Amino acid sequence: MLIVEDEPAIAELIAVNLRHNGFQPTLALDGESAQREIDAMLPDLVLLDWMLPGASGLTLARRWRGDPRTKAVPIIMLTARGDEADRVAGLDAGADDYMAKPFSTKEMLARIRAVLRRRAPEQAAVTLEAGRLKLDTATHRVSYDEQLLKLGPTEFKLLHYLMSHAERVHSRGQLLDKVWGDHVFIEERTVDVHIKRLREALGAAAPMIETVRGAGYRLTTQTVATS
Repeated sequence: MLIVEDEPAIAELIAVNLRHNGFQPTLALDGESAQREIDAMLPDLVLLDWMLPGASGLTLARRWRGDPRTKAVPIIMLTARGDEADRVAGLDAGADDYMAKPFSTKEMLARIRAVLRRRAPEQAAVTLEAGRLKLDTATHRVSYDEQLLKLGPTEFKLLHYLMSHAERVHSRGQLLDKVWGDHVFIEERTVDVHIKRLREALGAAAPMIETVRGAGYRLTTQTVATS
């Protein structure tokens, strides 16, 4: 989740509350850094302040809604501008919801969950299993031998894709396209970094992520004992 807010204290307060409720936020203090974050990785949702240095939140919302890659990313506008005309302008720019400051943490979390539900009604819950490794998309949890593992959002998406295509070899370019999106222009070595993080998070299940020299990576159940 991306928080775009130019007041560091407010941004950090929002981030702390999100972390305490199971989300993994990234912070951006202006439009330029927000665009860099969006270019690097699509977030599940953007909390977007209206008044920002440089490009306003309204400008960013219109830009992202006009881009095929980002048009489906949920956006909630956060702003001190609470007049009806401002709300209408924010929603017309493409925001899914609009919250006037100050707002309560409970309300923010409720609106986030509501927007995510509305934006992804077609995403049915799926449980994937590979040997003793299990991934549940409904709860966003991964476990091995019934022990919960802690994965970052990119590692979760990467593991989800690899488990959905177990035993198949995927090149770095293919993983970039499928996990990061084919409109993202980042180096293929980024995949290596996240594969390393994924293996670290998997612990005893790390050998399931195999490096196939000259080809890429695959997830296999053949290298882990099934006792």
